[in-house]
Amino acid sequence: MDWDDLRHFSAFAGSGSLAAAARDLGVEHATVARRIASLEDRLGVKLIDRRGRRLVLTAEGERIAAIAERMATETRAIERLAGGARSDLSGTITISAPSAYATAVLAPKLAGLQRRHPALCIRLLGEARTASLERREADIAIRLSRPDRGDLTILKIGDMPFRLYASQAYVAETPEADWRFIGSDGAMATSPQQAELERIAAGRASSFLSDQAEIQRALVIAGAGVAILPEFMETAGLVRIGQDTPLVTRDIWLVVHSDMRRAAAVRAVIDCLS
Repeated sequence: MDWDDLRHFSAFAGSGSLAAAARDLGVEHATVARRIASLEDRLGVKLIDRRGRRLVLTAEGERIAAIAERMATETRAIERLAGGARSDLSGTITISAPSAYATAVLAPKLAGLQRRHPALCIRLLGEARTASLERREADIAIRLSRPDRGDLTILKIGDMPFRLYASQAYVAETPEADWRFIGSDGAMATSPQQAELERIAAGRASSFLSDQAEIQRALVIAGAGVAILPEFMETAGLVRIGQDTPLVTRDIWLVVHSDMRRAAAVRAVIDCLS
């Protein structure tokens, strides 16, 4: 049996579609379909029913998918252990972090680290989603909520204060009773800073919603309204509105799978960021 065929089938079973599996694996969807067909030929078993435009696992496909996922889990464990045992400062390290924080804070620090270790390639992903360290979607994750499950090594590396901001012209021209608010959407819609903004707004309408802090800042500078932003995003064109202390302060957590924490490259990144 070709493990690569089984790996493609497992990705399809986990994601539910050829297109999603292809995105996860970084291949064309036709490649996923070809690999699944190859696996069916090798096993002599039909794994997928093609019902019009829908692809549905057969009963045998579901049982084999469950076994394949266990095999994939063990394969990832081997990769993590091997990665954790390497002592050289080379290879690729993937870091997942909130986009604005990655841009303003992490990128300058990591640029210096990479200059000192030119054989190291750093993939810095600015994303709101929670990347899976178990599945090696990232080697290191920067999160604003402390994980409560998984075999993880967790380190607090700082605090992120949030304040209320507007443009100077907006504050000068708009009575407080008429303020419009720039709120959070997507993964940020349930964040503590959005809850605080809704408390301040007290039922007043939002003029914009965005799932990106950089977009919110651009809207504030353009005079579209008032927003709660992290303090590290302060720049020309923004003014703090009436508070001596932050409205919200969130912890910043660096998270790594425990199997990977001793890898030299991972350790170097952790030391750099902490």
